[in-house]
Amino acid sequence: MFGKGSQKKMNLSIALKANPADSATYFSDAILNGIEIFKVSAPSGNLAGPNPELVPLTPPKSVSPIQSTKSKKNNRITIIAIGGGVSGFTILLILVVLIFRLAKRAKNSDNSTKASGSILPCSLSRYFSLAEIIAATNNFDKVFIIGAGGFGDVYKGYINGSAATPVAIKRLKSGSQQGAQEFKTEIAMLSRLRHRHLVSLIGYCDDGNEMILVYDYMAHGTLRDHLYNTKYQPLSWKQRLQICIGAAHGLNYLHTGATYTIIHRDMKSTNILLDEQWLAKVSDFGLSKFGPIMSKSHVSTVVKGTFGYLDPEYYRYQRLTEKSDVYSYGVVLCEVLCGMPPIIRTDEDEPMGLAAWVLQCYRNEKLDQIVDPSLKGEIEPECLKKFGEIIENCLLDNGTKRPSMNDVVGRLELALELQESAKTDVKLDLAEEIDMNDDDEHV
Repeated sequence: MFGKGSQKKMNLSIALKANPADSATYFSDAILNGIEIFKVSAPSGNLAGPNPELVPLTPPKSVSPIQSTKSKKNNRITIIAIGGGVSGFTILLILVVLIFRLAKRAKNSDNSTKASGSILPCSLSRYFSLAEIIAATNNFDKVFIIGAGGFGDVYKGYINGSAATPVAIKRLKSGSQQGAQEFKTEIAMLSRLRHRHLVSLIGYCDDGNEMILVYDYMAHGTLRDHLYNTKYQPLSWKQRLQICIGAAHGLNYLHTGATYTIIHRDMKSTNILLDEQWLAKVSDFGLSKFGPIMSKSHVSTVVKGTFGYLDPEYYRYQRLTEKSDVYSYGVVLCEVLCGMPPIIRTDEDEPMGLAAWVLQCYRNEKLDQIVDPSLKGEIEPECLKKFGEIIENCLLDNGTKRPSMNDVVGRLELALELQESAKTDVKLDLAEEIDMNDDDEHV
């Protein structure tokens, strides 16, 4: 074993070889105990020299704790960034799919209801499936039709199975944008309004092209059904007054009783329904609109309503107020008194508004000459005078001078009192006369 003595520590290379004194084996490999020994010679070829220095192994670079922490942080940030990117892409993909599906559903709904919009169920109205409506009307059998109009047909149907509750089912014509908007408006209005003199909306069906409203059934139909061109017995004057008072209460509630002023905008005799007890209920809110808010005096809007009932001020200036309903209601009072439609024919066969004709007769003190023939001799003079006064006030050209519906209610109730008190006085006079006749007979 050979080495450099000048080094304190060194790596030693140990080699086993034959005795160097033996010349025969100096340049020969040797086999020692069956183990082959390879000689390592110096560059000079001298095998007697010291073994060559071993090349030290290069130690791995040491990593400081700070560098290690930074590396871990960088790795964590990289992982988080990759994970966040994947998550964000996934969420974005889900949103795109949802938006696509919603857009497709909205398109289908738009095609079916023609811009009616989606109607969300309200807590006070029930959603009916189309199958329930078909069952209630025997597949829209014409035998069950009880009314018809520009909006569509009205059927009498039965719901709740064995309970067999009668209802009125209004089936709106499909494909009408205006009809779809009125359908939406009616649900929005009636789902939030409850009053004794407003017709109640039970529920609705919005299925494909079908737009259907379900109301309480009104056994006696509309007021107009009992005024002219009718198969029914004519209403008495007292019945007519009570119906007018009920409808006035309903309108007054719309104007003052709800959270916001609601203008009916289509007040007419066909929109006053009569239940089994002859109680009047205002119906058909498809054209209704919220009234002016805060300091505004009117609502500017396109003219809608029924010819013959339209407020002239609203028609001329497109300014809608609750007094527009008052005017239309005044026309209804004319129908009630005369038993005639809102548009009549003059002697020259020219169309004329009933309201203008009634006002002319009232101011000429000829109101008694245009009373419904079935009421002749039934209306007390004082009551008729008061009723004519109410009509005139409701039909004033200047809307601000028309009475409120609350005032109309009070005046109609006074007219009814005048009618009732006059009847009572007549009965008392008749009773006194009978008593006097009895006394004369005894004498």
